[in-house]
Amino acid sequence: MKGVTALSVQLEVFCKVKYTGVARKGRCTVETRAQGKSERKGVVITGGSKGLGFAMGREFLKAGDALVLCGRNEHRVEAAVDALRAEWPGSEVHGTRCDMSDPADVAALGQYTVDRLGTVHTFINNAGEVTTKRLLADVDAHEIVRVVGSNVAGSLLGCREAIRIMRQQAQQPQPAYHIFNLGFSRWGASFSKSACTHKATKSALTQLTQSLSEELQEAGLHSIGIHNLSPGMVLTDLLLKDASPIARRFFNALAEEPETVAEALVPQIRAMQGTNGSVDFLSPVTAVGRVLLGAPQIIGSGRFFDKEGNRVKAAEAKYKGNGVRLQFESMED
Repeated sequence: MKGVTALSVQLEVFCKVKYTGVARKGRCTVETRAQGKSERKGVVITGGSKGLGFAMGREFLKAGDALVLCGRNEHRVEAAVDALRAEWPGSEVHGTRCDMSDPADVAALGQYTVDRLGTVHTFINNAGEVTTKRLLADVDAHEIVRVVGSNVAGSLLGCREAIRIMRQQAQQPQPAYHIFNLGFSRWGASFSKSACTHKATKSALTQLTQSLSEELQEAGLHSIGIHNLSPGMVLTDLLLKDASPIARRFFNALAEEPETVAEALVPQIRAMQGTNGSVDFLSPVTAVGRVLLGAPQIIGSGRFFDKEGNRVKAAEAKYKGNGVRLQFESMED
């Protein structure tokens, strides 16, 4: 019992400390914290008109960076840009419609970005989708193709365009430009309860990141680094779509709002060095600690969902029918 008590105390202390994210570079694991504003960076975020992409955009603007975001819904992209400009007057933020599974759209995004930002330091392949959570045999075939196109082909095309831009920029012996893919961490795929289409496509991105890093080195493009970005469970449409009441209670312990995750990840992204690293919001130890200490919220009502799986609503906040909090007006359109 003493051992169990000691472990519980250690986990409680660990989980009460504000989490700042863990950046893994190669075989080394290091913790990094924001150290104030550094040099201005040009940043591209795909799928940046809502959710984690929008929240990360806010953090980059807060750090003084210039931003291009894109999404498939032109009206929502315009509304997102307006919301960011209103919050950060004088900031440099641009937005354009782009379907990342369409090669012509991605090429147009690249030209749009160069015209607005000049130099691209950071390109984040954030856009993605998830199928209905059913047995694969019962999922519509067109839905599967759409999700694979968005998650896999979209990230491949995004990487391709980012490299084409970055190799034209000033070259250095060490990475000055970085691409981030939102793939599963080593333990994320086994821990996730999402549809197999989501697990398969996100696991593919982890392999894409590793393989492309090797290609870049073989090609002598040492100025470009490519990394895995694992945000964990974020309270967005991708997570809450078809989520059962039981799953939602687990989210009380394991999930976070997009702003919380972005606040932890963006400083790590901005500080990234090396050719092939990883930025993870949750480590396996932290996740286990959250589940153990969050047991009361999993069994009953918690900070995000009650015991029936209904959203616990914050005062003055607005929510979609699936429980996603609206980050700005017109986000639901």
